[in-house]
Amino acid sequence: MSTLSTGDYIVFIVYFLIVSCYGYWVYKRKKDAETTSTDYFLAAGSLTWWAIGASLIASNISAEQMVGMNSSGFTMGLAISGYEWMAALTLVLVAVFFIPVYLKNKIYTMPQFLNQRYNGTVALTMAIFWLLLYIVVNLTSILYLGAIAIHGISGINFQTCIWGLAIFAVIITLGGMKVIGYTDVIQVFFLILGGLVTTYIAVTQVADHFGTPGFLKGLSLMKEHAAGHFQMIFKRDNANYSDLPGLSVLIGGLWITNLNYWGCNQYITQRALGADLKTARSGLLFAAFLKLLMPVIVVLPGIAAFILYKENIFHSQMLENGTLNADKAYPSLLNLLPHWFKGLSFAALTAAIVASLAGKANSIATIFTLDIYRKINKKAVDHKLLVVGRITVVAAMIIGIVISPFLGIDKKGGFQFIQEYTGFFSPGIFAMFLLGFFWKKTTSNAALFATVGGFVMSVVFKLMPLFTNLEPLKNYGFSTLVLQKDGVTKLYEIPFLDRMAIVFVICVIGMYIISMIENASGKRVNSLEVDTKMFKTTTGFAVGALIITGILAALYTVFW
Repeated sequence: MSTLSTGDYIVFIVYFLIVSCYGYWVYKRKKDAETTSTDYFLAAGSLTWWAIGASLIASNISAEQMVGMNSSGFTMGLAISGYEWMAALTLVLVAVFFIPVYLKNKIYTMPQFLNQRYNGTVALTMAIFWLLLYIVVNLTSILYLGAIAIHGISGINFQTCIWGLAIFAVIITLGGMKVIGYTDVIQVFFLILGGLVTTYIAVTQVADHFGTPGFLKGLSLMKEHAAGHFQMIFKRDNANYSDLPGLSVLIGGLWITNLNYWGCNQYITQRALGADLKTARSGLLFAAFLKLLMPVIVVLPGIAAFILYKENIFHSQMLENGTLNADKAYPSLLNLLPHWFKGLSFAALTAAIVASLAGKANSIATIFTLDIYRKINKKAVDHKLLVVGRITVVAAMIIGIVISPFLGIDKKGGFQFIQEYTGFFSPGIFAMFLLGFFWKKTTSNAALFATVGGFVMSVVFKLMPLFTNLEPLKNYGFSTLVLQKDGVTKLYEIPFLDRMAIVFVICVIGMYIISMIENASGKRVNSLEVDTKMFKTTTGFAVGALIITGILAALYTVFW
């Protein structure tokens, strides 16, 4: 039943008051020290390692994970956890190789890196693109999916949900990165606690249904009744191979997705850019450990929902116009929770959505204010920049609310919506950053080729099945997903992750050729300060990284 009891509302109100009051206390406590725009946008030098790590996870986990990944868990099982577990190892690599370069060269925004490494044209082009992507795709989808989830659980009017989420997020965001960072610690607490409660009850529901109570027994029964949902690497004959194409999740496009997201993404990296190297690395390592836990919250309940659905429990709640809608798996599970616990899980979901909205809005404000407005109005003082940043936050939220119903997010599914549209740019952006970091001969024209050319190639590969028959590609390991047209099934699509890997390789080769030609003609190239000593880690960090690697190896061995 999609309603909340009085007890549920009490739990949620307590959560709201705790976060709001703590955020206000942090804001007042830090207000006297907040004198610069850098402090507002980045919380320079004031976030601890645990605040950085918690903020990273709180900003990453939102409606598209809580709802979308549980939907994928319902459909394809544990394999979707590859996004989460690969992220743990990616965070370690970003901490070792990316963060030192940013901090050593005093880089605070991604457009600033592009301007410093390449030129103003590349930086401005990407700043505008990131703004459009963050507002039109990310912020909008989080708002829309979040409102759908909250509406489905509570029965509150959809428009009230979307405006409520936006206002709550704005209140937190206007306090700056310090308030976001420290309130995210509470958000993560509610997120993990509520998520674990939901998982526990979902698994025990499976056990109770089969007459053998107990959480561990429930896990055993889940593996027994959904054996196909507990494998990480799909074979080519698997119905979900086109989404997770076999070994490509370990050696292909999933690396590009994760490295671009965690290492070249303003929304994520700015949480660590205001700290010293040791603190930033510790925060990223803490986030990596939390990432190992995330599938328990964002995937396992979906698998439990799959089994319960097969057993005709909440069968009607999973249907939309008579058709199964896997996106309803997580909200349906929450509606099974007893009073008070449902309020806790409701607060956890709200925490995830609000934290992501706040982080995204702060990134939008940072890029617009520091990389666009400050270039237009070079004489703007810090106070003016702070005002512009706060106005940008409010404006971005309003735009997101207005345009969200017209983008077809509900038809594509939130997780797929974000992946599809960011995936057209990720290979080119990552190639541009990677070579910009570690190959001093990379030129600005090569970077422009990667960004523009990478996007064009992604579109071409996506549309290629419409004008040519790709059936022969199935002999080389590509997806056998058939695109039907007029009853004829002859068109084959390149899997999304494989397409990203192909475009990335072409971008790197193209950048190399263009750079070598321009180097030969004597073209001047900007470079960053990079030396091998920057990548040396502490013993504690190295031990933590080895533990994460060992856990991942064990997980993939057990669930291969």
